[in-house]
Amino acid sequence: MEDVNWEVIYRELLPKVYHFFCYQVGDTAVAEDLAASTFERAWRGRTRFERRLGDFSSWLFGIARNVFVDYVRSNQDKVAIDDVNLPSKNEALESGAERKHDFERLRVLLMQLDERERTLISLKYGAGFTNREISKMTDLSESNVGTILHRVVTRLRNNWEDEL
Repeated sequence: MEDVNWEVIYRELLPKVYHFFCYQVGDTAVAEDLAASTFERAWRGRTRFERRLGDFSSWLFGIARNVFVDYVRSNQDKVAIDDVNLPSKNEALESGAERKHDFERLRVLLMQLDERERTLISLKYGAGFTNREISKMTDLSESNVGTILHRVVTRLRNNWEDEL
């Protein structure tokens, strides 16, 4: 594991891990904590990484998924959908309020997805991975990932329009 530059890895993958968790939990503070836990676990388990079994980002996102599962298990009774918020940017007051409303609508729609669908959406749009990269992380075929994502995005769009 000597050939892994942790500074570069952290700088490149932290935003992806953080956004993955934002899509999963919808709360920026929790997403920050879960991202930190992911990198802490990766650092402690760095000697177990084997390049011949896959690339580093797949290994790290395997850890991130385990961190998320642990979080859900330990907070099943504590986390209410109404308690989470997706991040928003500093914008003009009116557009900021509109954006916040849109994030709230999206958050509600995302929470209606099953775990696999939300994970795929989080990896694709939160972390920015390609279907090929997602397929390696999830043991689904690339075409299966694409099909599931297409169906989920279509369903999200339809549900979005139904709410208008």
